[in-house]
Amino acid sequence: MKKALVAYFSASGTTAKLASALAAAANGELFEIRPLVPYSAADLKWTNPLSRCNREKIGKKTIPLASSVENWADFDTVFLGFPIWYYGAPNVIESFAKSYDWSGKTVVLFATSGGSNIGKTAEKLLPFLNGCGAVADARVFSADVAQSELSLWAKRFCQE
Repeated sequence: MKKALVAYFSASGTTAKLASALAAAANGELFEIRPLVPYSAADLKWTNPLSRCNREKIGKKTIPLASSVENWADFDTVFLGFPIWYYGAPNVIESFAKSYDWSGKTVVLFATSGGSNIGKTAEKLLPFLNGCGAVADARVFSADVAQSELSLWAKRFCQE
């Protein structure tokens, strides 16, 4: 059995809930990706053009992270999760991705969204995944996805 990491960023708790369920399904370790400066409700108000999330995305800013994965080399499969922001991954995910060597890892993206699909998220994120040749899969899940569905999906990437 391959060793799995479920690394995720969650703005409202929806992705955190999904990541926790996925970690159980994959028998993986859970890691929360957190910005050094936490987001406030005002920071996440995407309808305000001056909000932090808008300034970061438009300015293509690198986001300092609060912590890192200590035992990165131990993982064969990395499930990387986030809410879809502006048809892609939030900048904090790009910052996380740039922090590691992804060579030899199976990379699987999972996302939550209020209405967007996964689109070209994998293509947009691949340049930040140093050493990764391709993303194995990328999928948006609803908040009420069945544990059995997550288990079937996760096992595709975690078995020898």
